[in-house]
Amino acid sequence: MLDRLTLDQLRVLVAVAETGSFSAAARRLGRVQSAISQTVQSLESALGIAVFERAGKTPTLSDAGRVILDDARHLLRGADTLRARAESIAADVEPELTLAIDAIFPSAILMASLKALSAAHPCLPVTLYTEALGAAEQRLRDGAARLGIYSLIPTGGARDFETEFLAAIPLVPVVAADHPLAAAPGPLARDVLEGHVQLILTDRSSLSAGMSGGVVSRRIWRFVDLGSRLDYLLAGFGWGNMPAHLVEPHIAAGRLKRLDLRENNGRLVSLPVHIVHERGRPPGRAGRWLVEDLRRRLPAAESDTILLPPQETSDAVSTTSRPPQKKLDRESAQAVSPLPRSGRESG
Repeated sequence: MLDRLTLDQLRVLVAVAETGSFSAAARRLGRVQSAISQTVQSLESALGIAVFERAGKTPTLSDAGRVILDDARHLLRGADTLRARAESIAADVEPELTLAIDAIFPSAILMASLKALSAAHPCLPVTLYTEALGAAEQRLRDGAARLGIYSLIPTGGARDFETEFLAAIPLVPVVAADHPLAAAPGPLARDVLEGHVQLILTDRSSLSAGMSGGVVSRRIWRFVDLGSRLDYLLAGFGWGNMPAHLVEPHIAAGRLKRLDLRENNGRLVSLPVHIVHERGRPPGRAGRWLVEDLRRRLPAAESDTILLPPQETSDAVSTTSRPPQKKLDRESAQAVSPLPRSGRESG
């Protein structure tokens, strides 16, 4: 019986229920009243139940009809979504946008762009993975994400991807206002920093095994997400380098203090972030739209910062064997203390 059910019948049912009469439904749908009556009869025949009670001058939904009406609206919404999605795919809009985003990327800018993307492509599903270090690239390698926005790591699989520079994220060395380093006169030399706990980022993936950078202190606490590490910085557990956009409000409020370091003559370093996708499989219209919108919203790179190159690969990158400007000065936070050194670490 239900094989004879059509979307047109459901639209007529909704029109009659919302307008209150067959004649009003006919005017809304641009048809004659007899065609509306015939469609309702065919609907009732297909369902095997009476949808309307016709005792009075105007049709009234039966108890069964009220339940069927809710189902009809749900099916029509689903059909409209399916049609819109098919039209988007035909217009080179990907059926789903899957993103792997580096945790250091400014979330406020990303959310603003995604909100605008949702308005431009309201039927587009979005899956968002926020990861640190090599974990973002791992999402691309696993096929979970199609488009990545992250800091490149020098893995052998780089040849499998196409990359394009997007932005430079300034990193700021900070410590809690009541930490001993906050009262130390600057500029601070490396040997002064070595004596204090450094909160560093460790990679939850295995892509960057054996790599480290920006690790200065002899005592370190390891984290895997930025939010937790920021909490521990604020609590005075140690010092570390953080994305400027995350710590500037705390510096302005006096909760954190920016450290004046002797290395790089006190200049900040910036971490380059790239657009990454599988070679030969560029993003569709929605992905390209998002990238261009992000470019418009991102601030220009600071002229007095040092742009860090991708870290060189080695079995174990020493914290003292390379010049300071070559070290990857980067962090985040989540799980604390003795995590295994399975991947890249950065301070």
